[in-house]
Amino acid sequence: MEENEKEEKQIMSFKDEDGNKVDLEAIARIFVEETEYVLLAPLDEESEDVFAFRIDIVDEKEELNLVEDDKEFERVTKEYKKLLY
Repeated sequence: MEENEKEEKQIMSFKDEDGNKVDLEAIARIFVEETEYVLLAPLDEESEDVFAFRIDIVDEKEELNLVEDDKEFERVTKEYKKLLY
């Protein structure tokens, strides 16, 4: 693979509860039933954290909402694992 063919990372920036900027990489966009989700991971390659955000349409714009419900998070990660294997 030539260097110019490398896949470009999609980076999203957020502010944490202390107001600090946090950059996360979008690692997947998946659908569970008819709901779309995006999975984001820290740029720190040693971190194994993954955050799931539900994509809601509000006033015709995409709004990301952190999935905090454990059952919803399990459904999303289960669907993601299906894509990997």
